[in-house]
Amino acid sequence: MYALSDYEYCLPAELIARRPAPERDASRLLRLNRETGAREHHRFSDLPDLLKPGDLLVLNDTKVIPARINGRKSTGGRVELLLLESGDTADDPMIRRSLVKASKKPKPGTVFHLPENVRAEVLSGEDMRHVLRFSGTDDLDAWLARNGEMPIPPYIRPQGDARDKTDYQTVYASRPGAVAAPTAGLHFTDALLDRLRAGGVRLARITLHVGCGTFIPVRTDDIRDHKMHSEVYDLPQDTADRINAARNGGGRIIAVGTTAVRTLEYAGRKSHFLAAESGECDLFLYPGVPFGVIDGMLTNFHLPCSTLLMLVSAFAGRERILAAYRSAVERRYRFYSYGDAMLIL
Repeated sequence: MYALSDYEYCLPAELIARRPAPERDASRLLRLNRETGAREHHRFSDLPDLLKPGDLLVLNDTKVIPARINGRKSTGGRVELLLLESGDTADDPMIRRSLVKASKKPKPGTVFHLPENVRAEVLSGEDMRHVLRFSGTDDLDAWLARNGEMPIPPYIRPQGDARDKTDYQTVYASRPGAVAAPTAGLHFTDALLDRLRAGGVRLARITLHVGCGTFIPVRTDDIRDHKMHSEVYDLPQDTADRINAARNGGGRIIAVGTTAVRTLEYAGRKSHFLAAESGECDLFLYPGVPFGVIDGMLTNFHLPCSTLLMLVSAFAGRERILAAYRSAVERRYRFYSYGDAMLIL
């Protein structure tokens, strides 16, 4: 279970979802019993009927920034930037860590020419990661909103478009800073959230700003040697209180997405009773690593050999997960960020 090859599976390319379902909650939902491996097939809109009064859903309210920008070097060559932080998370709102895709590695002092006569100067960097100073605008985030593209994962489409600015964002996103969506949350509608509340299901929020590391493949043959990227998170006191109360009252803690799972389990390693905290989370969950907070999770179907597939395998068992994936392929479920979902309980 520690060999990278243990997390391979066969997925026909036509099952990779290029666009979301016409209605968010019309996507399919595979319910998996983590103890027995039993499977049921539903629609996501059935979720209120699959949960119980007193259950607590924990949502990640991060907001994806339109972080991809195309520009030119002074020589006329093309350059593509992917900003890795928003003004809310950067120490200086005009200086941002960014990925730079260019024909040659840029040196400090290199200037990129961007839309609306905005300029970005390279301050430092290594590999594709650089620190850039922007000038020519008083509000970099507003400029990004006008000119940036949503950073759609490359395994879906090469570039985002106008539709993705709505589609690739949860309805409850409120804190800008992510360069990838917490995709399990994309299935919720405001009406579905209202139905959950009416049925006695409680809601709470955390923030984890999903970073570009979510796209980085595992390159070690033994997955235990993989170094997990870190991401900024925030666990509010109100959420900690709701989790503690639900656990004391017999309610189940159900994380919406792997980002919420990692945040809660990272916080839970310090104390059985959660308290407000924030910082950077680099927790890598793989088979053999115990869980101490969550009782269930909602998640999409993940890439082969990804840390996300390893996380769900840690929670439900590798064989049960891979069997569920094979069943999903046979039943023509849609995979990845814009695809269908699983409820693991």
